[in-house]
Amino acid sequence: MKQLLTTTFFMLTALGFAQNEVSGTITDEKGLPLSGANIYLEGTYDGASSDENGNFSFETTETGTQTLVVSMLGYDSHLEAGDVSYFKGLSISLSEAINTLSGVTLTAGTFEAGDNSKASVLKPLDIVTTAGAAGDFVAALQTLPGTTTVNEDGRLFVRGGTAGETQVFIDGLRVFQPFNATANNIPTRGRFSPFLFKGITFSTGGYSAEYGQALSSVLLLNTTDIPDQEKTDISMMSVGGGLGHTEIWGDESLSINTFYINLAPYESLIPSTQGVRWNSPYESASGEAVFRSKGEKNLFKLYTGFTHANLDIEQQDINFEEFVPFNLKNNNLYFNASYKHFFENEWTLNTGASISFDTNDIGLFEDEIDGKETASHLKLKLKKNFSSRFNLAFGAEYFLINYDESFRSGQAMAFDYGFEDQLGAVFTEADIFFSNKLAMKLGSRLEYSELTGDYQLSPRASFAFKSSEKGQFSLAYGDFYQNPITEYLKFDQDLKAQKTTHYILNYQFLGDGKTLRAEGYYKHYDRLVKFNTELPQFNSVYNNDGEGYAAGLDLFWRDNKSIKYLDYWISYSYLDTERDFRNFREAATPNFAPKHNFSLVTKYWMDKWRSQIGFSYSYGSGRPYDNPNTADFMAEKTRAFNNLSFNWAYLIDQQKILYFSVNNVLGFNNINNYQYSRTPNANGVFERQALRPAADSFFFVGFFWTISTDNKSNQLDNL
Repeated sequence: MKQLLTTTFFMLTALGFAQNEVSGTITDEKGLPLSGANIYLEGTYDGASSDENGNFSFETTETGTQTLVVSMLGYDSHLEAGDVSYFKGLSISLSEAINTLSGVTLTAGTFEAGDNSKASVLKPLDIVTTAGAAGDFVAALQTLPGTTTVNEDGRLFVRGGTAGETQVFIDGLRVFQPFNATANNIPTRGRFSPFLFKGITFSTGGYSAEYGQALSSVLLLNTTDIPDQEKTDISMMSVGGGLGHTEIWGDESLSINTFYINLAPYESLIPSTQGVRWNSPYESASGEAVFRSKGEKNLFKLYTGFTHANLDIEQQDINFEEFVPFNLKNNNLYFNASYKHFFENEWTLNTGASISFDTNDIGLFEDEIDGKETASHLKLKLKKNFSSRFNLAFGAEYFLINYDESFRSGQAMAFDYGFEDQLGAVFTEADIFFSNKLAMKLGSRLEYSELTGDYQLSPRASFAFKSSEKGQFSLAYGDFYQNPITEYLKFDQDLKAQKTTHYILNYQFLGDGKTLRAEGYYKHYDRLVKFNTELPQFNSVYNNDGEGYAAGLDLFWRDNKSIKYLDYWISYSYLDTERDFRNFREAATPNFAPKHNFSLVTKYWMDKWRSQIGFSYSYGSGRPYDNPNTADFMAEKTRAFNNLSFNWAYLIDQQKILYFSVNNVLGFNNINNYQYSRTPNANGVFERQALRPAADSFFFVGFFWTISTDNKSNQLDNL
């Protein structure tokens, strides 16, 4: 009898356990039922799937506190913790998971060039295979909308801003002198070799709160983390030669790149004809190196670059009977060290420092001008991924700039001047993904400059809405501050920071090998620097009373699928801008801002000829200039700018390339501006001369040989 009671007790207990039912309904955020969701008790085999109405139920023998898990592809998992007896009649709503491959991205004002970015409109290969760019990434970026080709300068002019309104960063750290020194009306080039970088982000406006001291634009260069193999690159060119090598030791590697450029042989064959005589053509020796060390959860990179350059020329000037002599010697040394560490719980640390030393020794007639700049940047940034829907980044940085210049005239006059500025900043920024269709970035930046004595608070915000599978809209707003450039601060340290406010509306379609971008913008300038002399000088009167605006529309189309072996892109920019700055007597459109800009870039691979052929065409409408013979200010325009360039890369074998390019192959007679005499002639007329390029066209021939472990790599990516 006792045994029967014991058996009955255990049977009743088991039946009691089996009667614990778990049930409920699964819906999405809109309340619609979800079919096929998996529901189970963690650590058990007890569970079920939701039906077409989102309902589920199952029985379990588990008791006490349990964790109920609800999971479904495309949605974030949901957890319910509690006593199992209360898991009845549950109503559970699942949130859509954020898909980093197909979800919305924040793209307003930004072009990315990197193989790993789904939002890329360019690849690293494009930066160096664009006809007319001659391997200069800045020249390639000038084929993008929002930029203006200022033929006599070579730097980036973005959406009505001066070249000084764009800043360059390597691995998040400031480059203080990103372009080679040069003479007036002689275009410069970027100091850096493209093949050391894995990607480029070019923001034409509305950029992140992480970056400051740029009124218009930032250019972010990211060095390669881990090279894929050891190799040696040899370059022999009509203007010089180069040697590069990458060595790998386990998790450590070193890449070195050196170049020697000398235009003397070229000038002896094809001398300049447009008002320039070269006593000593441009000559430079440069080198770069990147050391990398990768740990289990960290990465350290050290980048360094050095350039020595000199030139000696004579230039025609309407105010002098003889050509004006000018000579220049420039030395630039730059170091950049960055460290990244990945902690537990989705924390990431980025820190680093950069320092540069730049000297210029200039001779003008019998005068000597010696300038020296020492500048450094320290930065610390922390980022936390709280979930796929919320990321938070914050950090601090410090800039120190010291500039000294001395002037020694042939009449024994001497002046010494310069400035020092210490600037500190803190910033924070959050990425919020409400769904795969809606995202927002909110940020703020606070700066203090010891030189200006002011605090500047810069709010930043951008929004993105995915309107279709391949299309999305973006909005961006932000305030941006920048201290006056060295040209002013070396004479007057009482100036305040200049300011712009950006408003951007963007649409992007990306898919099937095609990219379409349309972006409208408006920028308001305030506190621009003005002075009362022809050029800024020690006795000029300076103030921050200038202002202005820039508004426009940028269009970009790229297609690399419709025609086999053909890749092309088209850019168009409309710019309406006026500003009252420098020595302007009233608000007007400056000379560097034509109303219309157009670019067409084509690249075609000819398999039978083992060749890549490229054509690039650039057009810019006439640029404003001031004619002192008329009462109106900046009312006349130059003729339109035209440039058709061609390049041809022929693979002799897999690792040997013969390369040929011609800039302005049709020899268009472009006019950059006009220079007027300071005094009128006997008839009361101010005479003028056209400011034209030193040469209408430029020819380049090179042989490039790669020696690598796979016997396949070549330098086509670098041409």
